[in-house]
Amino acid sequence: MIRHRPPLRPLALVLALLPLLTACEIPGVWPNPRTVEKEAEARAIGGACRHALRGLEDCYTLNPQAAKAAVFAGWKDMDSYMRENKIEGTPSVITKSEPPSPEKPKRKRSAASEDS
Repeated sequence: MIRHRPPLRPLALVLALLPLLTACEIPGVWPNPRTVEKEAEARAIGGACRHALRGLEDCYTLNPQAAKAAVFAGWKDMDSYMRENKIEGTPSVITKSEPPSPEKPKRKRSAASEDS
């Protein structure tokens, strides 16, 4: 009886290419997760600004760290959602506080100087 052996060349080729195809991450193919997270946060900021009845300029001023394009996209999405569902916005009562004045803090006297 003659036994038929499977051809070894295709199997060897697959086994040789297998390490090249498994779990390799090519830089630049997928977006950076931090970038995706920042964009999503900026879109959420834009949507929240629209719901709080703030204009885009106010939203940009209150959130200078957020990407303006993503803030606009979030604001626009929320605007269309609110119009379609006839939702009234809720006015915001919190505003951006002014940074503290650059006064020099008073130095506390140490316990040793108080005793003498």
